Amino acid sequence: MGKEKVEVMVEGGKATAAPPLGPALGPLGVDINKVVNEINARTKDMAGMKVPVKVIVDTATKEFEIEVGTPPVSALIKKELGIDKGSGLAGKVRVGDLTMEQVRKIAKIKFGSDDESYVRQVIGSARSAGITVEAGPLTEEEKKEIEKMRKSLEETKSESNKQG
Repeated sequence: MGKEKVEVMVEGGKATAAPPLGPALGPLGVDINKVVNEINARTKDMAGMKVPVKVIVDTATKEFEIEVGTPPVSALIKKELGIDKGSGLAGKVRVGDLTMEQVRKIAKIKFGSDDESYVRQVIGSARSAGITVEAGPLTEEEKKEIEKMRKSLEETKSESNKQG
């Protein structure tokens, strides 16, 4: 046979045999619990973030190799700011502000370097999520607007759950 690759996004330290991992690995005959345990051990430092993971299975021997990538820039930004998600209205509603020091830190984690081109990528990702760089803390008005958006979103979700 050969080697099969399974690529998934899992929450750091919280992979389970449930979808997407279990159904993808089951047909390959590998010990899913061993794979899950190793993924969790290798991603525990990335708790709360989605992490790209590649599982390479030798279908003849059932041995596996795990490659853990770095979380997306957006996940690193959200973790750095301690927020759940970006703004749904980037450019109009700001949900946070990064310092240049934080931007460089994220660039180093994601790209292994804080070269200007990587810093610009982080800044671009931040802007598209409604996050500014060195614009100062959120005003009270901005905080109220964010809270209003969250409540509206929660109401929409609960209404769709009632209908579904």
